[in-house]
Amino acid sequence: MEKITDKITALAPHANYFSLEFFPPKTDMGTTNLRARLSRMSRALRPLFVTVTWGAGGSTSSRSLELAEICQRQLGLTTCLHLTCTNMSQKVVDEALEVAKEIGIRNILALRGDAPREDEYRTEGQDLETGEKFVWAVDLVRYIRKQHGDYFCIGVAGYPEGHSDESNPIDQDPRRDMPYLVEKVQAGADFIMTQLFFDVNAYLDYEKLVWGWQDGVLSDIPIIPGLMPIQNFQILKRTTKLSHAKLPAAILRRLEGVKGDDESVKSVGVDILSEIVGDIQRTKLPGPRGFHFYTLNLEKAVSFILERCHLIPPSTPDPNDYESSAIDDSLGPTLNAAPIIHLSNGTPKLTKASIRRPSSPHNHIVSDSGSQTSGTTSPFDRASRATTLAISHGVGSLGREATWDDFPNGRFGDARSPAFGEIDGYGGPSLHLSPAAARAKWGSPMSRVDISKLFQQHIIGELDQLPWSEGGLNEETSMIRDKLCHLIEERRWWSVASQPAVDGVRSDHAVFGWGPKGGFVFQKAFVEFFIPETDWKNILRPHLVSANIAPEVSWYAAPCPSFAGDGASLFQSSEEPTAVNSVTWGSFPGKEIVTPTIVEEVSFRAWVEEAFGMWAEWEQCYAPGSVSRQVLEEERKKCWLVNVISHNYRDDQRLWEILLGAKQ
Repeated sequence: MEKITDKITALAPHANYFSLEFFPPKTDMGTTNLRARLSRMSRALRPLFVTVTWGAGGSTSSRSLELAEICQRQLGLTTCLHLTCTNMSQKVVDEALEVAKEIGIRNILALRGDAPREDEYRTEGQDLETGEKFVWAVDLVRYIRKQHGDYFCIGVAGYPEGHSDESNPIDQDPRRDMPYLVEKVQAGADFIMTQLFFDVNAYLDYEKLVWGWQDGVLSDIPIIPGLMPIQNFQILKRTTKLSHAKLPAAILRRLEGVKGDDESVKSVGVDILSEIVGDIQRTKLPGPRGFHFYTLNLEKAVSFILERCHLIPPSTPDPNDYESSAIDDSLGPTLNAAPIIHLSNGTPKLTKASIRRPSSPHNHIVSDSGSQTSGTTSPFDRASRATTLAISHGVGSLGREATWDDFPNGRFGDARSPAFGEIDGYGGPSLHLSPAAARAKWGSPMSRVDISKLFQQHIIGELDQLPWSEGGLNEETSMIRDKLCHLIEERRWWSVASQPAVDGVRSDHAVFGWGPKGGFVFQKAFVEFFIPETDWKNILRPHLVSANIAPEVSWYAAPCPSFAGDGASLFQSSEEPTAVNSVTWGSFPGKEIVTPTIVEEVSFRAWVEEAFGMWAEWEQCYAPGSVSRQVLEEERKKCWLVNVISHNYRDDQRLWEILLGAKQ
């Protein structure tokens, strides 16, 4: 039960160290697979400590504590639990700190979290909380010190490019943040962990600023730079937008040249992060220098960066190393090793290998480790450290199985992956806007018609963001813009995700292309939308299950969990629970088929909870009793979320004919 600062102090003066961040997966299968990944990474990489992000509220916070216990108690890793203070009661904070103590955690990263919801925007019927009020991170630092003395080592956030609350920051300046940072340290903070950045000069300037501030008042506090391996171009763009981190022009040029090929993006990303680490390493400190990596629950890229930068601590060779039996040397330790999937039911299926832009397609070999009898040992558990590192690199059959999900595809990826969902370090349902910013962007809806107008403005490009979409629509959506507008205008059905049908266009197509040159790509059309319960039950569902239509479509549907009682029993689908619908796939010379985008029950169920959770957050931007609050709540209460897939990928009109052909 060591403190992070004690571990840093015990290192040699010029030693390097690193730490890794993980977030609680959204599904039970993801959690199981993350535990195996954590075990492997802890043996192969030996981080000084790991951090676990905090999900505010309900099951998400419980998952954070469960993951923290796995890391600290089961795997023996020095663990730092994130704890956000805003929109959190004193009771929840107290309970989290007590659980942390019980499982042996002595390190807390005290963060502010999302912009606070003012008391006047609390949930309808919710009593005002008594006790401490947490508005800023310094409030949480003071409270922890007051209640627990020096039991916990406390970290706080630093912002090399300046802190900003809103999506359009003006005059971000780290100097403006310094008085608040001093206040946090004087309140009891022990170390600073920075937000992610890609501008190495901005970070080095930040170190000088902090350690030289006011004649050295902060000169002794450790600063750990936060770095995010580049997993995908779209994830990078989304994350830098949310964090307000700048992408230097030189880095952006390197990535834009390969942005259509996820493997190339990841490979260039390893180069870029390794260069950033190297530049920081060359600036010597009197004490140890650390690096913190936001892993996004993935392992291959970070393991390459750590090895290339010589950050992995040395170890004594294992005389029982069975590397030759675990690693297929003919493949070599390349970043292009093929992804292998582990499915719980042992049935071979194609699933995603990329976020719409894969470039190493392979069929997936299945290994059902769940079928092992007691007393048997997984090859991963028997592997030596050298072997385990090679596995984390994706080398050989074990490596491909371990890193099968190395190309995430957000919520349309595989729910068995620890990285399933919108992986960007900002997990969980959230508007990523303050109430004031949300009201400025979306106004004050007074009726269902007003809500429809917002969806339509987003579809036609007049509104860049909705609660379920944080950027403008991609180019392929323009091909079906009129269809989506018809759904809104004629039916008041509000789409949140969609794609058009594509029948074998070349992989270098300007709009639909992805993957290596010389290939062909395909898509089934699908659309996901909110629909009134009466329309679903009386109009659309009867149409979809009719004899003429049913063979052509697959569909999933669920009501808002908050108002539906036993939501599990109300869930409806045309498919068996284990069915997987591949809706994007590609065929390439010398490659096997890959399907980067899938729709399945387990991922849809997880998304239903998040989608309606975002809607509830939108409601809470308006005062209780206000017309806007009432209208939004009433619409959420009577809506279902539905996903419909047309299997006729050769007819780009068929899905829309089916939907608009439902008799009113």
